[in-house]
Amino acid sequence: MNRRHTKQVAVGQTWIGGDAPVSVQSMLNVPSTDIDGSVRQAVALEQAGCELIRIAVPDLEAVRLIPALKQEVHVPVVADIHFNYKIALECVAAGVDKIRINPGNIGSDDRVKAVARACRENNIPIRIGVNSGSLEKHILAKYGKPTPQALCDSALYHASLLEKFDFDQIVLSMKSSNVAFMKEAYTLAAQQCDYPLHLGVTEAGTERIGLIKSSIGIGSLLLDGIGDTIRVSLTDDPVKEVYAAKDILQALGLRRFGVTFISCPTCGRTRINLIELARQAEERLKDCRKNITVAIMGCVVNGPGEAREADIGIAGGVGMGLIFKKGEILKKVPEERLLDELMNEIELM
Repeated sequence: MNRRHTKQVAVGQTWIGGDAPVSVQSMLNVPSTDIDGSVRQAVALEQAGCELIRIAVPDLEAVRLIPALKQEVHVPVVADIHFNYKIALECVAAGVDKIRINPGNIGSDDRVKAVARACRENNIPIRIGVNSGSLEKHILAKYGKPTPQALCDSALYHASLLEKFDFDQIVLSMKSSNVAFMKEAYTLAAQQCDYPLHLGVTEAGTERIGLIKSSIGIGSLLLDGIGDTIRVSLTDDPVKEVYAAKDILQALGLRRFGVTFISCPTCGRTRINLIELARQAEERLKDCRKNITVAIMGCVVNGPGEAREADIGIAGGVGMGLIFKKGEILKKVPEERLLDELMNEIELM
């Protein structure tokens, strides 16, 4: 697929936009007052493959999170700030890598100018994040209600406030909990500017529905070549957001983070506990960084034949299974040893 050409901004040592790979973000959900808990969660996110970590900075006291995190993790830290421009300035002084703030919400031009200057002097980009509940009165008056174009107009309005002070290291997001709504808003923005876009379905829900909504919304935009960094929002452990984002990018062929896992849905031909085997295999392989395709198939019909392109796989039988590579059978193994034998073969690859 052809990706939309955008400006490129640096977030610490990570690039967003241009020809940089689509990056994975998440956000801490530990209270900002819990420094130790925040650090532990940030380390877990980095270990899971998170490439940018966002934190809520609701007050000046929370700024102390920044140096604590920078000491323990090696990925950029993004400060999420609302309304108070002094917090933004303190985050810059504390060494944050990126700020999320809407300049139209922080007051006078002097305040916007101060934030723009501090970020420009320290090479810190700003993400402008708008959603249906944050639209300005003049934009609501124009459209009568939140619309995709209203979200796009709001994002570009905020960007213009920074542009007025010679600042263009900007990333835009126009999130909504409505999948079709957010898709149209991002599509409009992609047509009207060349800023990199941060994709997400906000308030997507718990793991089950959140994964579905995020996969449709984020995935459909990425298929259109739109999007430069993504965050899957789940009412759950943010580590799950990271794995979900990586899975979306890998499923689209945009990134490779390790194993591509395929398995059949099972049917009446299945004679082994394939569902449990597939679950265990996926769990044991989730941190494997080998760029291989592993197939867990229920029978010889859907095994070496249909999955012949897999680098290695299992095909079930009656209380046993076959291990195959690229469609060629390697060995027959009793069911109770099948998964361990598969892992041994993967270890040798």
